[in-house]
Amino acid sequence: MQDRVTYEFAIIRLVPKVEREEFINVGAIVFSKRKKYLRMRFMIDKTRIKAFSPEIDAEAIEAYLKAWELVCTGEPKSGAIGKLDLPSRFRWLTASRSTIIQSSKPHPGLCFDPQEELDSLFEKHVL
Repeated sequence: MQDRVTYEFAIIRLVPKVEREEFINVGAIVFSKRKKYLRMRFMIDKTRIKAFSPEIDAEAIEAYLKAWELVCTGEPKSGAIGKLDLPSRFRWLTASRSTIIQSSKPHPGLCFDPQEELDSLFEKHVL
């Protein structure tokens, strides 16, 4: 039987007005050093975002989150951050920031399959 492995996760938030500290969960990130896994899922619900904050440019948010995906996978297009090792990329993605896209603090856990955990977190916290 396969052993469970440690992993960390964070929820990705859209914070339209940082000073108000209101947010919508739009994605999840999962990192497992042992499994060499760093992936994220996100969903831009344009209707929900416009209802929450009409001035938001949903296409710009989607482009920004696609750049985060490139960092997760270490694509050459992701620049210097994408060249870092997996733990450093995860720490960069989950670092505190005061921008429109933020993540929760990282949380630890145990799982059998990081991809299943990502799907579960996405369904629980975003959908």
